[in-house]
Amino acid sequence: MSGTSTPGPAPDALELAALMCSRVCHDLISPVGAIVNGLEVLDDNPKPEDRDFALDLIRKSARTASARLQFCRLAFGAAGSSGAQIDLGDAQTMAKGHIEDGKITLGWNLPRLLLPKNRVKLLLNMLIIAQQTIPRGGTLTINPVGDGEAMSFRVTAAGLNARVPQNIADVLSAPSVPPAADAHAVQPYYTRLLAEACGLKVSLVPEGENVIIAAA
Repeated sequence: MSGTSTPGPAPDALELAALMCSRVCHDLISPVGAIVNGLEVLDDNPKPEDRDFALDLIRKSARTASARLQFCRLAFGAAGSSGAQIDLGDAQTMAKGHIEDGKITLGWNLPRLLLPKNRVKLLLNMLIIAQQTIPRGGTLTINPVGDGEAMSFRVTAAGLNARVPQNIADVLSAPSVPPAADAHAVQPYYTRLLAEACGLKVSLVPEGENVIIAAA
């Protein structure tokens, strides 16, 4: 079985909404499950050291769940009315809270200004894709391409054994009908839709030992 996606019909609006909801649930299951596990330990009248461990687990997992919710709201949600603008400073805060997990760090070289919400959502979704190119961790460096409201972005992913996931590259670069979206492909497919709404195309390519994801 090859790693290349098979072209197929794009999901309709109802299916796309369902797939995106599945994606958000996937992001939240792990920290919420850890909170439940910690509470179960507390319910068992644990020893003091077990109680401390459970409380620490609950605190860390609650912070993770909160960061992921805030990020998903901005990256996938409505984020204001039609035509709204989003502060790149707020986007930076959300991105750091979600992506900087001890393995990955962000180099944020963007000015603080207001951009149309779809461009900011596109950037955050590009970061999700870039994160998947360095499974062992590393650095994501975001640089502007152009300036003002027409600004787009270039993300450099640097890390041990950085790689281009071919299925994601296929979703982003299909010439006309995109590969069929499923729960695994819906996020890059959504990234492609955001880019098209901004009049841009997203590329995902190797560059030396790094991987570049750029919108132009």
